[in-house]
Amino acid sequence: MRGESNPSPSSTALATLRDKLRAIEGHAPDQRPVLPFGLSLLDDRLRGGGLEPALHEVAAEGAGWGNDAAATLFIAGIAARTHGPVLWVVRTRDLFAPGLYQAGLDPGRVLYAEARDDAELLALLEEGLRHRALGAVIGEAGRVATAQTRRLQLAAEGGDTIALLLKRPARGGGDPFAIPSAALTRWRIGSAPSAPVPWGGMGRACWRVACVRQRGGDPFELIVEAADEAGRLALPAPLVDRPVAAARAPARAAG
Repeated sequence: MRGESNPSPSSTALATLRDKLRAIEGHAPDQRPVLPFGLSLLDDRLRGGGLEPALHEVAAEGAGWGNDAAATLFIAGIAARTHGPVLWVVRTRDLFAPGLYQAGLDPGRVLYAEARDDAELLALLEEGLRHRALGAVIGEAGRVATAQTRRLQLAAEGGDTIALLLKRPARGGGDPFAIPSAALTRWRIGSAPSAPVPWGGMGRACWRVACVRQRGGDPFELIVEAADEAGRLALPAPLVDRPVAAARAPARAAG
């Protein structure tokens, strides 16, 4: 007599995620079609004035924990400004809840799922995107084939949910964006020097935010202040003052 086979780890993870999603399904408020950053210098350069319900990829500008933290918190700030629970699928348990909270993402909103490999991670992301009860779906993966990103893109569009994929360098290094992707936008995020302050200590952390690809738009790069407790970015004080100084220059010349 043939015994029953044990369910695979992938099946178990999917079943657990489905149970969690069923528990919150039907309680999400209406989602906005586009999620703006709230920073006109950035939103004006994006097609539609913000992030559309689609797949968006983010990678650290280079090696080092500072750049990696900047990329992670950039994603957390985006998720913080959505409505409803946030699914975050990881390969290792290294997310720091207080850091997410500092970027505006309440850890109480986050549903954590751990995947044993990239294939299982992508399956969990796709499952989450099929439900409208989530504000955002986030995953951290290495090598992702173009066809797999196309599946995520279609699932995100169908569910009106923002999908954020944090791309890690492949084993042995290399460009995380070397493989073509169906993502609507691709971002490189790195840490930048803080703006000087008139008192002792350091100013608010700054990031170098580069949109290296956007469908239907041009690439661009900005220096911004890191996400605050509401997930919002800001311009460093010298950049804010620059337009004012430029407006005063003709008046001084005329005098």
